Amino acid sequence: MKFLRQFGIILLLSFLGELLHIFIPLPIPASVYGLILMLTALCTGIIKLTHVKETADFLIEIMPVMFIPAAVGLLDSWSALRPVWIPVTVITILTTIIVMAVTGQVTQYLIRKEQQKKQGKEHSDNETISH
Repeated sequence: MKFLRQFGIILLLSFLGELLHIFIPLPIPASVYGLILMLTALCTGIIKLTHVKETADFLIEIMPVMFIPAAVGLLDSWSALRPVWIPVTVITILTTIIVMAVTGQVTQYLIRKEQQKKQGKEHSDNETISH
């Protein structure tokens, strides 16, 4: 029952994203609206992480299965892809490397910033205790 409730919350936010997509005339996919709604709800505390965590973890675990139909569709349209497969492959590899590098750099920056914040807090706590 817990999983159904959690899945229902996720579906509700996805549905609200679909409604926003219909009513707001911007070229933003409905799924992005849904993700923004979920992020906002989690950050504001409207939805607690425990309200969706187990189902979200499950959906992330099975995500690779969702790519199978897309892969089959690509195989089905091989005749159209044959002339451009080399540029598509090069672009895919390069963009993957760029995304991985940027993500790694941002993550390292955030970790360093958090460590500096902790060290600064420990330093100010030690000064407070010694005075």
